[in-house]
This record gives sequence, C-alpha cells and structure tokens, in this order.
Amino acid sequence: MTIAITGASGALGRATAELVLQRVDPAQVVLTTRHPESLADLAARGADVRRADFSDASTLPGAFAGVDRLLLVSTDTVGERLDQQRDAIAAAAAAGVQHVVYTSVPEPVAANPAGVVPDHAGTEQALRDSGLTWTMLRNNLYAHMQLPVLEQAAASGQLVTNTGDGATAYVTREDCAAAAAAVLTTDGHDGRAYDITGPEALTAADLVALARRTSGREVELVALDDDAYRAGLRSAGLPEPVADLLTSFGASVRGGFLATVSSAVLDLTGHQPTALADLVPAA
Repeated sequence: MTIAITGASGALGRATAELVLQRVDPAQVVLTTRHPESLADLAARGADVRRADFSDASTLPGAFAGVDRLLLVSTDTVGERLDQQRDAIAAAAAAGVQHVVYTSVPEPVAANPAGVVPDHAGTEQALRDSGLTWTMLRNNLYAHMQLPVLEQAAASGQLVTNTGDGATAYVTREDCAAAAAAVLTTDGHDGRAYDITGPEALTAADLVALARRTSGREVELVALDDDAYRAGLRSAGLPEPVADLLTSFGASVRGGFLATVSSAVLDLTGHQPTALADLVPAA
C-alpha cells in the first residue's frame, strides 16, 4: 500500500511524514509539496517526493498516481481553498486513490460561526460525494498557538477575549500528527469522523489561572463582545480579514463548538494527549 501526504513541507504534514516513515517502508511513502527541495532529507531516506501545487490543478494527477491512501492536509488559503481541495479530491479519484483522510475542524456545521467552517464543510461534502472511502480528522485549535497569548497576558496583566464562558479542547500539533499517522497506517477508519482533542477543555478563566500560576503575576480577564474585540484587533494593526477570522473563532468557542473532549488521540495512538499546561514553561 502506498501512502501519500499533501503539504508535507508544512508543520503538520512533515510531522506526520516523520511518523509514517518510522512505520512503513519509505518506498511506500509519497510526499507532495510545492517545494520538493525542502524535503530533500526525507527523499534521501527513500520517500518519493513529488511536486503538487493546489493552485495549479494540472500538477495533481501525477502527484497522486499510484497512491492508495492519501492524507489531504487542508491548506491555509481560507476562502480560496475549497475549490482547490475539490480539485484535489477529483484528481485523487481519477488517479485511483482508494481512501482520503482529511484534516478538518470540530463541528463543521452551518451554526458554527468560525470563518473556516464553509471551506471544511464543503470539502467534507465533496469527499462524501466522491465515491472514495474517507476519514475526517477534526482537529481542535492548536495548543502551541496559546503560548504567545499566555505570554502576552502575563506581560500586560490582561487576557482580552470574546470567548465568554466557552471552552476549547486545545490539542498539540504533535498529537494531531500522531493521530493522522495512525489512521494512515492502520485499517478500520472508513467513514469515521474523529474529534482530535487535548485531554481537557479550557475556558478563558482557566487560561488566566494558568498565566498567573506559571508567571507568578496578576492577570485580569477582560471579556469583550465581538465588535469590541474586532475593533481592538484592528487597532493593534491586524488586517481586517485576520481580525474577522480571530473574532469568529472566539464566537465559535463561546457557542460551544470547540468544547468536546474525545478519547481519539488515546484510542488511535495508545498515548494520552498532551495538556496545554505541560507546554507552558514556569517563570
């Protein structure tokens, strides 16, 4: 069986590739990227590195040729990637790929206000309509992205948020990669959607407590509504699309769409997921 990973020069793709290469013969691993030279070290280990550019659909059929199982890592071009990912699914089907594993988000439903939901929901639907077997890996928000938030809170004495009392089951990229590698290298995942989460769901108040505990400083929780939060991000210099996207994630958290804690990481990998607190260095 030949396993392919798209976006293999990105952080999640490469982390998954490293784990897959430990489990299977490298000759059975295809790694696709816009920049093949960036994976020269993995090519030297025996992986087949191929160029694939999702903005150029003509590169995809050759990239997926001879592949049995494909990890489709969602790209970062929010608002543009849906058509690209639909093209990738069509190219995979035409190339004879049997099973596509897709990195999605928790609860990609119309009620979820997160700005990334339409892209992910549309891609999931394209997979269901493709006739391919599929697995959805619905990765929660990355834990490492909260580290600068905690650092800033400790430095400024404030954690400013629009998440209300909502909670998030932050997960490490490493645990997401381990779950993906497990699904790619084992059977029994057809038609399954896994919530890939950390071991607990944390509220903004929990983050404040963590910032206080690890920094030894007083930190105040400042709760804003969406309009005020968005305005604060814009005044801090963030582009409007970025401010809108971050605000939408806060609304998603507030609505409870990121609060589910699952056992998927343990079930798939055999190890407990890493807690956010374990990533935060003590002052």
